[in-house]
Amino acid sequence: MSIPHAERPDLPDVMTWDDLEQLPTEIAGQIELWEGRVVWVRRGPAEHQDYTVEFRNALRRCARDDMSNRPDHCWRTSIETNVFFGTAGKSDFVTPDFLVYRCLEQEYQDIRAADVHLVGEVLSPSDTERDIEAKKARYASAGIPWYWEIILGRSPRRTASVRAYALETGHGRLPAGVTPLHPANYIAAGEWTPANPNGIDFDFPYPLHIPWQELDL
Repeated sequence: MSIPHAERPDLPDVMTWDDLEQLPTEIAGQIELWEGRVVWVRRGPAEHQDYTVEFRNALRRCARDDMSNRPDHCWRTSIETNVFFGTAGKSDFVTPDFLVYRCLEQEYQDIRAADVHLVGEVLSPSDTERDIEAKKARYASAGIPWYWEIILGRSPRRTASVRAYALETGHGRLPAGVTPLHPANYIAAGEWTPANPNGIDFDFPYPLHIPWQELDL
């Protein structure tokens, strides 16, 4: 369920999960905690929610097909669900627009980054590159294997492109004395647009065959 936007109150820059739980739901739902630091998350327009749900539905259909063919595999798909970093504690988390994770042992169990195979964001023209790259770096640092982006267009509104990024397993060669800004990074592994007649065809984290018409409203 989408949480309605509410005016931002004057809050400390650093909070714990326990602090967050004391806030009204409409306020807490706009916040992520990055190692305890308060990060406000802008809620997108209705189109953002609509396209998020459509893509999650496509991921879920493909997951069910894969589980039917390979009973030893068990996938769950969701939207706007907290992903907690580390093995314990809840004061360091992000909330991707959509995600794929392994089936957990217990109901209502917290989702840890180690459980997640794919995270993604639906990007509208108002999203800034700085915000996108900062969140992508968080996902990469947590070791999540796949990051996807759905890029929305305007006039007409549509899915303009879909990009898949794979977590690189080793750094590229850099000049002597130069170290990477982030310990892990994503490399573009696939891109699809309406010009691709067969839509999305990709094998990770499970076979994904998504006709383009499934992504438009």
